[in-house]
Amino acid sequence: MHKSLPDKTKQFFFVLIKLSIVVGAFYFIYHKLLNNDGLNFNDFWQFLNDSNLLSIKNVLILIGLSIFNWFFEITKWRYLVSKIKTLSFSEALAQSLGSLTASLFTPNRIGEYGAKAIYYSKPYRKRILFVNLISNIMQMGITVILGSIGFLFYYNSYNININYINISRTVLIIIILLVLSIFVLKQTKHKTKGLCIKKTRPFIADLGLNYLIIGLSLSLLRYAIFSFQFYFILSLFNVPLHYWDAMTIITTLYFLASIIPTISILDIVIKGSIAIYLFGLAGITELPVLSCVLLMWLLNFALPSIIGSYFVLNFNLPKN
Repeated sequence: MHKSLPDKTKQFFFVLIKLSIVVGAFYFIYHKLLNNDGLNFNDFWQFLNDSNLLSIKNVLILIGLSIFNWFFEITKWRYLVSKIKTLSFSEALAQSLGSLTASLFTPNRIGEYGAKAIYYSKPYRKRILFVNLISNIMQMGITVILGSIGFLFYYNSYNININYINISRTVLIIIILLVLSIFVLKQTKHKTKGLCIKKTRPFIADLGLNYLIIGLSLSLLRYAIFSFQFYFILSLFNVPLHYWDAMTIITTLYFLASIIPTISILDIVIKGSIAIYLFGLAGITELPVLSCVLLMWLLNFALPSIIGSYFVLNFNLPKN
């Protein structure tokens, strides 16, 4: 006969898991700050001191932009999940920042799906996973649309060598993977007799057009804030680019970085490599570009993750 673990043992393992997540997040932030590829921390700190960025006014503006960025992300999550459950702002805050901390070192922050779902009792979790997917698709959609427009302007402004053969191979691989995924989904559907689909269809139909429009609008506001924050940091570093030219490169950067699978903690490395190439064609040196990418990561990922560790440590499983 199977014996379940004692309650005290379960509580011990639960606390151990929460501590492991927080310690892991802090370690990765510390490691990335001191061992950032292509940018020595001492050089980064000296560059900040030499610039006008560390003045109280500019620091408050940058932190304020990060707060607004996450305010709209939390508001979006609160609104999107309202079809399932009404959340207070503090509950949406805990779920958004707590899941960020838990997913910091997972590929493409995929751990966020499980982290947010676990805040809810079992009957709600499948729908929560679906809502989180909708939220990420909305943000990705805005990034791809604006990034594609930015890339067209960037392509017309700078001399880019594009290997169309490699691009064709990549597109072909994506199509093959999509076809295989559809085939697997169909097989899974037949095996499960379509029960999951039948339960999901009424929920999808009930969302409505306004639901999608408001979600996309909040995603657009987030994009506008963090892309402006990127430009603002470049201006503090005295990078000689007009707003339109800078935004052309920034939107292209986020577009290219968003389609490359990566671990969140390595996001700065991917963005840094792409940024060096894109800004390099505009005649901008590496140091201000890498410093800007690192600072954006610290403001919008590392700092919120540190705050989110509080919510991870105070998390309790929901009661059915």
